[in-house]
Amino acid sequence: MSRPSRRSRGTVTVQDVARAAGVSAMTVSRVVNGGTNVRESTREAVLAAIAQLNYSPNSAARSLAAGDATQIGLLYSNPSAAYLSQFLIGALAAARRAGCHLVLEACESERPDEQAEATRSFASTSVEGVILPPPLSEAAPVRAELEAAGIPWVSVAMGLPPARSLNVRIDDFEGAAAMTRHLLGLGHRRIGFIRGNPNQTSSAERFRGFAAALEEAGIDVKTVAVEQGYFTFRSGIVAAERLLDRPEPPTAIFASNDDMAAAAVGVAHRRGLHVPQDLSVVGFDDTSLATTVWPELTTVRQPISAMAEEALTLLLARIRAHRSAESDKLEEQVLDYELIVRESSAPPKGATGIASGRGNGGRRAGGAASNPGLR
Repeated sequence: MSRPSRRSRGTVTVQDVARAAGVSAMTVSRVVNGGTNVRESTREAVLAAIAQLNYSPNSAARSLAAGDATQIGLLYSNPSAAYLSQFLIGALAAARRAGCHLVLEACESERPDEQAEATRSFASTSVEGVILPPPLSEAAPVRAELEAAGIPWVSVAMGLPPARSLNVRIDDFEGAAAMTRHLLGLGHRRIGFIRGNPNQTSSAERFRGFAAALEEAGIDVKTVAVEQGYFTFRSGIVAAERLLDRPEPPTAIFASNDDMAAAAVGVAHRRGLHVPQDLSVVGFDDTSLATTVWPELTTVRQPISAMAEEALTLLLARIRAHRSAESDKLEEQVLDYELIVRESSAPPKGATGIASGRGNGGRRAGGAASNPGLR
């Protein structure tokens, strides 16, 4: 499917999205309006078509006609289709409730000049604020262009937000530490780790939480098998192959997101290993992919849709503050993570362990309070 040019993008219709996704226009409407009577696979296909065509769902057509609707930009580039799908669900739901018009812009490049060019497209529109999901939330050229244009922005999943900015995240450090303690509690001592993309703070925080939990258990992290991944399924395959090729392969693999964890499960199956009897595999995010692979993934739930909704709420408040000439300050919302224990983790062969988290239905909440306030 070819991406329409910026000039023609305004002519993209709901019928175009329906054709691209292979569904009816009514189904597209249900997805855009947050309808629940839609299969998850269908919802993801529609959201993928929306993103690829840069279709901007107009949830407030009458307000736009009157010229008084707030237009919010969303600049995205994510290697995980499952993550992007959940993020769009939250952003669309929040925009609909607020009567906003969501303007989508893709930026797949890591080149600073191309990131800056994609961002400048918002300056020529009526966009009053921009949402930056990862990895673009940490792209300096993007933030610099928005600052220069005087357009407020909100980052999502950024570990170290700059002063006067807006940010929504979870505690990646504690989430990863909780997952590592779960594996340790099962009796695992040879735990392989697949890092996330080094250009994102969350990758470093998840590894830091993993290392801290190992050190609590008296395990030197320098002796642990670690491979680099990039949050993509393909990078997970390469990393898992390397981990399992080691002379003493791990009894458990902790991947920094569900895409890479699903890839590790696939590698295990291809090698004739049973998950979790021969190898436990756990992930991070709890995207829809976590429950579509077999066995279903033990993972850390990141409330992706809720983070998108919270980001839009913070951004609208900042836009209103700008209109009244209020000064900016750092405002950050830290949402809960949750440890979700499913079928992909178990004690290693010949070891006894406690299946931590199973006592409360396989879930364990953690992190900051759901509404910790702004700081």
